[in-house]
Amino acid sequence: MLPSRRMRVFACKKPTDMRASFDSLYKQTKDVIGADPMSGHMFLFVNKNRTRVKVLYYDGTGFVIIAKRLDKGRFSKLNPYYKRDIILTQAEFSLFFEGATVNKRFIESP
Repeated sequence: MLPSRRMRVFACKKPTDMRASFDSLYKQTKDVIGADPMSGHMFLFVNKNRTRVKVLYYDGTGFVIIAKRLDKGRFSKLNPYYKRDIILTQAEFSLFFEGATVNKRFIESP
């Protein structure tokens, strides 16, 4: 799923309205995550019910949004009280995006 090993996945800790478009996600990336949306990294946003996610990234020519809605179950819960940035590895992101349970200090089981 990730185009490059150098690409990191930054997760937004607060729930996101899935009606958000390119401009809204761009603004949240800067204001909430505190990162440069044009950095080439991916930015993960999850809705309140944890049934939908959107990923924003800049591929060098424009912004791309990847969206997913689970048929059953929920995505793992991101810990909003984790003090540092939540950055997922490629393996963690792949598992998270598939809806698998991911256990780590910044992610809680569903």
